[in-house]
Amino acid sequence: MADKPSKPANSPEGAVAGELSALEEAFRKFAVHGDTRATGKEMHGKNWSKLCKDCQIIDGKNVTTTDVDIVFSKIKGKSVRTITFEQFKEALQELSKKRFKGKSDEEALQEMYKLIEGKGPGLTGVTKTVASPTVSRLTDTSKFTGSHKERFDASGKGKGRAGREDLVDNSGYVSGYKHAGTYDHKVQGNKSYI
Repeated sequence: MADKPSKPANSPEGAVAGELSALEEAFRKFAVHGDTRATGKEMHGKNWSKLCKDCQIIDGKNVTTTDVDIVFSKIKGKSVRTITFEQFKEALQELSKKRFKGKSDEEALQEMYKLIEGKGPGLTGVTKTVASPTVSRLTDTSKFTGSHKERFDASGKGKGRAGREDLVDNSGYVSGYKHAGTYDHKVQGNKSYI
């Protein structure tokens, strides 16, 4: 990092406070991908590998998945599992020398930034739901019969536990009694005549 002649115009140091550069934005998107507890300030090894695959840093010739893992292990601390944004930039600088061999260090780093900026994690290989007539017929709650029909209301939304179990009414009234909750009203109404 010390051999850089000047800071690139699109680096986070050149960005206005409170505004993220495109590179840092991409870093944060990949850092939180697949982890609900992630803050976006540190990136795990699997997300680093995903970033390198999704942004075509890994080309199979100059840079392989092994190279990516070796650079990650070299950049991170001994007892740490994550890298910060500064370490991320060091790792990119390390890989840019391998990926763009014919260019100067600065040009190679700029090309590497261009590969990553504005990108986010892709959802390749994600299972999609199938909308076939068979599946829609089996999941149409309006066609359910018997006890299964009782598990859903008129709109097709599930009733939850009330639809699965006979819940006990602890109100003190018999199940078929129509005037439940009117006792106090009747007693007070009769006291006015006494």
